[in-house]
Amino acid sequence: MKRSLKNIDYSTDAEQTARFAKALAHPIRLTILKYLSNQSCCFTNDLVEVLPLAQSTISQHLKELKEAGLIQGEINPPKIKYCIDQQNWLKAKKLFESIFKEDFTKIDCC
Repeated sequence: MKRSLKNIDYSTDAEQTARFAKALAHPIRLTILKYLSNQSCCFTNDLVEVLPLAQSTISQHLKELKEAGLIQGEINPPKIKYCIDQQNWLKAKKLFESIFKEDFTKIDCC
């Protein structure tokens, strides 16, 4: 049975899921999130000490994660303290669970 694109619900949830997915689509950003999930917070220099990357590269990855809403930064001059944005983290989890709960093995595709 073929599905029509007219029946697909395109919503702000789809946009938010895509934004989260894009932020998660890099191994360094996944590593940063894993590190943050084991810490209450961290500074950029904490990540520079554990990752084999330049500070500017890590800052760019932190910026991507922050723009996606997966982390938040609190200015603590002259540094920025980063932590997981718990509200958006739970939202991302629910959005991805809603995608992966579908059982596509029951669909006759090809």
